[in-house]
Amino acid sequence: MVGGNGDGDGDGGRRGDERGFDVSVVVPAWNEADYLRGTLSSLVALDTAYEYEVIVVDGGSSDGTPGIAREYGATVVDQEGTGIARARNQGARRAGGEWLAFVDADTEVRANYLTEMLGFVEREQLAAATSYCRIRGPLRAKLMEATINHLFSRLERPILPGFNTFVHRRAFEAVGGFPDVPNEDTAFSRTLASRYPTAYRRAVLVESSGRRIAEKGLTGTLWHYARLDVERIRADY
Repeated sequence: MVGGNGDGDGDGGRRGDERGFDVSVVVPAWNEADYLRGTLSSLVALDTAYEYEVIVVDGGSSDGTPGIAREYGATVVDQEGTGIARARNQGARRAGGEWLAFVDADTEVRANYLTEMLGFVEREQLAAATSYCRIRGPLRAKLMEATINHLFSRLERPILPGFNTFVHRRAFEAVGGFPDVPNEDTAFSRTLASRYPTAYRRAVLVESSGRRIAEKGLTGTLWHYARLDVERIRADY
């Protein structure tokens, strides 16, 4: 990891050709002290020859989240405005990588995450991808895990969950980043896949908390989009 230790100014800043990172990992965070250490520990421990940076976009935390981020060598950017879509987009503007990896503050990645994802998108000539996941929590969380891994990976326009989205900078910028709407990751995925090839790496490379599923109403939204593709899925059999 080649990371920055200073604060970002929140207005964009450096570009990929100025820093030359292979990947920039963007982590939105607001009062995430209980989870962020696990996320950043997993990012620091990545087993990869690729150069990467970690950017934590802080939404005005009052629990020490920025200090934890600095402990792990992450660049801390003070978020302008509110909302996770804005946080992700602001982190992307600050990033210097050719590829952008969006990881949530309660998500831990496997040591081979970057090597596997970069190899996958390059081999398959993809503009964006995600991987199978594990979601910690009760039955509802496990049902969501199964839905993501075994249904939405097969959609004609795959839904890339916001806690694990790996996308080339040019494609990200071409579609305008994450829209500032409810279930922004679903809307982003559908728009992106209408213009570029996207897919799932069918191996578990991340583990995430299931705490936000009820809060965001993600399940209902994902099932809504699944129904749009169900005839194609059945046709595969």
